[in-house]
Parts: sequence; C-alpha cells; structure tokens
Amino acid sequence: MKKIILILIFSLSMAFVGHTVFADASGSVNTNNAMFKNLQGTAGTGGYQTNDVNQYSLSQIIGQVVGAFLGLLGIIFIILIIYSGYNWMTANGNEEKVDRAKDTLWRTLIGLIIIIGAYAIWNFVLNKLLYS
Repeated sequence: MKKIILILIFSLSMAFVGHTVFADASGSVNTNNAMFKNLQGTAGTGGYQTNDVNQYSLSQIIGQVVGAFLGLLGIIFIILIIYSGYNWMTANGNEEKVDRAKDTLWRTLIGLIIIIGAYAIWNFVLNKLLYS
C-alpha cells in the first residue's frame, strides 16, 4: 500500500516538472511575426502586460514558485484525506485502526490550516512591503 501511495505522489508531482515549452530551438521569441503581434494585441486588450516577454519581476517569480508549492501541498493534502478515508473504511471495527485514521485526518486538517494561515500572513506582509 505504501508503494502505491509513493508512486501516486511521485506521478502527481511530475505535473509540476517541465511546464515551460519552447517551440523555437533557440528559445528566443520572434517579435516581428504577425501571429505574435496579434497575440500581443489580444493580451493587451485583456489587461496583461505586453512590454517585454522575456523579463519577469521578482514578485511574479515568487508568486509562481509559491503557487506551484501550494499546488503540490494541495495534492498531498488530497492524497492524505483519501488515505485516511480508505483506512477508516477498511478498519472493519478495529478501533485502533479507526483511531489512527482519525488522527491522520485531524493532523492533515491542522496542517492545511497552518499552511493557509502562513500563506495569508506571507501575502499580507509581502503586499505591504512591495506596495507601500
């Protein structure tokens, strides 16, 4: 059972690896292309910044890293909830197994509350530092 859970966690975490795809072998963007200009105009209409596609601000990089980290923690949270539920459902009246499943469930929920609280504090402090 532990091997299946580890394989599942590893497989789901692979979704975060290599999410950037470059169609051009050189990795550069041809800004003179008509299709690129059309997409740039559409992005500008949507309210996105279209000045320089190769530069990201520090806050954008940090935001993407934190977003990926929170996504990974969300996957781990769901896996632990499913694991706790599975243990509880297959306890067959064994009180010790039910107590372990309840304990895992409560620890998972407490961990989620701590993570959300830490993110809220971090987001508040970062917004006050960057935009004040």
